[in-house]
Amino acid sequence: MKREPVATVMKAVIIGASGEAFHTIEKAHEMGLSVTALDGNPKAEGLQAADRGLVVDISDEKAVIEAVQKEGADFVLTVPIGRYLTTIGAVNDALGLPGISRQMAVLCTDKYRFHQKLQEQDLRRSHCFAVGGADGFDPDMLAGKFAEDRTLLMYPAILKPRFGSGSRGIQMLENAEQLTAQMRILKGTQEEYVLEECMAGEEYGVDGAVIGGLFHMVLLRKKENTPPPARQAVGYVSVLPEEPFWQQAWEYMRKVVDCLGLGECLLHADLIRSAQGPFVIEMSARPSGHNLHNLFTPLCTGIDMAEEYIKYRMGQAWNFTPAVTRQAMIHYFDLQGEVMDVPTQDQVRKSEPSLIGWECHIRAGEELLPVSDGHSLMGRGYFILEGEEGELRDKVRRVKALFRLA
Repeated sequence: MKREPVATVMKAVIIGASGEAFHTIEKAHEMGLSVTALDGNPKAEGLQAADRGLVVDISDEKAVIEAVQKEGADFVLTVPIGRYLTTIGAVNDALGLPGISRQMAVLCTDKYRFHQKLQEQDLRRSHCFAVGGADGFDPDMLAGKFAEDRTLLMYPAILKPRFGSGSRGIQMLENAEQLTAQMRILKGTQEEYVLEECMAGEEYGVDGAVIGGLFHMVLLRKKENTPPPARQAVGYVSVLPEEPFWQQAWEYMRKVVDCLGLGECLLHADLIRSAQGPFVIEMSARPSGHNLHNLFTPLCTGIDMAEEYIKYRMGQAWNFTPAVTRQAMIHYFDLQGEVMDVPTQDQVRKSEPSLIGWECHIRAGEELLPVSDGHSLMGRGYFILEGEEGELRDKVRRVKALFRLA
């Protein structure tokens, strides 16, 4: 009797297995992939969700390459990750896997190299300097240098860690005196920073994909930020494709992708809508976190970026063109004070019928401190409202007013 051949299961690897890897692992499983997840933290949530969870220091490129090689992976799937996106690039280079190279990853995670590369093609018109590092900080020398020569740096300025992603450690400086004070705080640290001019304008986020070198913009979203100096994103409003800035952002991002040499990846970026046009703050060759790529983007566009990218990698039909265009806002709980009472989802929906998403981890008796970074905010949860941009902010205020705070 003739035996039928056994179907080969494709294998995917995920490097960096925080809770934000859940969505991609789930989609990979739905499509019949076997998933191995690697993380240096043995308690990382994604290790339990994968078929195999390996505890490996993802900053150790050699160890990760050896582990992935043993798994016989067909490709690496990217999830929200910071500085060690470079490890993914190193794995792809060493094992001949598709996706970003290490060189591409470096350009996405090193903010100074990123600036230099884009400045070469006039895509980032500003002054930016690398400071600190192994030589440490000399506060008086640096502050004096930037105070005396106004052609070097215009205030307000931004000081932020050179490597990684997210809002960690960002400081807005209004003058040379504030720069001196911050340099003195950092004196003795070995971490490298970049010091750059703060570009004026509204801030936006981009979710997209690059397939065969062509950029596909899935969603453009306008940010709601806390006031300076923290300027932490506490919400996003989806921008409809018929709005003029959508087209401007798409055309600009195509040039940025070409300049960086990105070939095949998911990506997200932060943009400023300046008087001179779009200006990219940062960009990374991986999907956005904070319940954006896995929740908000699919709700607004009908496109699940992780799912479509997996289809592409498996040789199936894929699509990154939005199927629907829905205006909505995702907002995080930027509340402050002692929590006396928390509304239920039903109570919120009764007050605001446009509620289409709700996850609240706030409990009565908690003391909510001022929002300083993403980590202090995201654990609280989110809510999503549908409607026109002009009315969404009023709806957000009404939802937050349902919380009783002391």
